[in-house]
Amino acid sequence: MIDTNLYNVLKERGLLYQCSDEEAFKKRLESGEPLVIYEGSDPTMDSLHIGHCVPYCILRRFQKAGHKVILLMGGATACIGDPSGKSDMRKMLTYEDIKSNVEKIKKSLSVFLDFDGENPAEIVNNYDWFKNLTYIDFMRDYGVHFNINKMLSSEIYNNRLENGGLTFFEMGYMPMQAYDFVHLNREKGCTIQYGGADQWGNIVAGVELQRKLNFQNGTDIELIGATNPLLLTPEGKKMGKTEKGAIWIDKDKISPYDFYQGVYQTPDACVEMMFALFTEIPMDEIRKMIAEDIVKAKETLCFEITKFVRGEEDAIIARDASKSLFGGGTNLDNVPTYEMTREELSTSSVADILTVTKLCASKSDSRRMVENGGVYLNEEKVTDFRYMLKDSDFEKGYALLRKGKKNYMKIVLK
Repeated sequence: MIDTNLYNVLKERGLLYQCSDEEAFKKRLESGEPLVIYEGSDPTMDSLHIGHCVPYCILRRFQKAGHKVILLMGGATACIGDPSGKSDMRKMLTYEDIKSNVEKIKKSLSVFLDFDGENPAEIVNNYDWFKNLTYIDFMRDYGVHFNINKMLSSEIYNNRLENGGLTFFEMGYMPMQAYDFVHLNREKGCTIQYGGADQWGNIVAGVELQRKLNFQNGTDIELIGATNPLLLTPEGKKMGKTEKGAIWIDKDKISPYDFYQGVYQTPDACVEMMFALFTEIPMDEIRKMIAEDIVKAKETLCFEITKFVRGEEDAIIARDASKSLFGGGTNLDNVPTYEMTREELSTSSVADILTVTKLCASKSDSRRMVENGGVYLNEEKVTDFRYMLKDSDFEKGYALLRKGKKNYMKIVLK
C-alpha cells in the first residue's frame, strides 16, 4: 500500500529544496504507484557521520511510504572524487580501499533503512557497470552529450577553477554520475534521484542526459531530480563534526556520551531541521518547543537522535551522564572513563593524558589548550601542561579532567 501523502510530508518538514519538475514529482508521489528512487554516495571513508545521513533519513520516508529505495555506492566515481565545493583535488583511493569502505558503510545504513522484508532497500556499486565500459565507447555514446562551457558554469567546479587546479580527470565526474541515473533507469526502473543541494548540478546532468538520449533514440523517459537542503553551520560549513571530531554513526567509533554531546553542539539554526529529519514529532510541536526553550528542545533532540541511531539504552546512558556533569547530579558511572596504571601516572603529564584520552588531538594541541586556560582538573584550572597528577587528585576515587566547557574524562587508577 502506497502512502500518497509523502509529498506533503516532505514539504511540511522542509525536506524538499530543489526539483527538476516539482509538479510531475508531486503527481507521481500522489498517484499511488510504487516508484524507484536512488541516492548516490562515494565511499571515501569507512564510516558515516551524522551530516552524511540527511538523504538516508529522507529515503527512509520513501521506503516507509512503500517505494523502492536504491543506495548507490560509487565504487567507480570514488576513484575520481567529487570536485563539488573542493579547493584541492580529492585524495585518490585504491580499489581495495573503496571496496573495504563499502563493506563497512553497509552496517551503518541498516540504522536508517530496512534491507529485509517485503520491500527491502538495495545497495548497488557503480563499479559493477563502469568496469565493462571502454573509454572510447563511453565517450562516443555519452560524452558527446556534455557541453564543456555548460559544465564549467556549474557551481560544482567553481572552487577548483578559482584555485587554478581543475583537471580533465575531475571533469569526468559529472558524466559518470549522470550515466548512473540513466543506467539505473534501464536496469531497475529508477525514475527519481534524491541528494544534497550541493549535488544539484550532478543530479540535473543525469536528467538532461536522458532528455538528449530521448531525442536521439525516440524514447520518452522522464527522470526527476530532487535535493534536500544541507545542514550548515552559521559559518556555512556542512554539519557533522564538532571540535572533538565527527559525530560517527558507528558505535565503535564514538561513545554514547560523545555522540549525545556532539548532537547537543548543533547550532540553534539547525535544530528544527534535525528534528524534521530524525524524528516523527509534528512540526507544530517542534517549533513550539524551540520557541519556548531552545535548551530543553536540544536535550529532547539529543535523546531522540541518540535513541534512533544507537538505541534507547545508549540514549539513557548518555542523558544520565550529561545530567551528572551539567545538571548537578552526582552519579558519574556513565561519564567517559580512562583507566590509568600507577606506572602511567608516574610518567604522564597532564598534556600526555589529554592526548591519550583523545580530549586533544595531539600533545601540541594539549599544550595550547592548557596555556590558553581551557583545561581543568577537578574543576580547578590547570596552568602548567607539565603538571603530573598526584594521589591527592584522586580523593573521590577518580580525577575529573575537563577541556573547554563540555568535554569531560573521568580518570581512575587500575
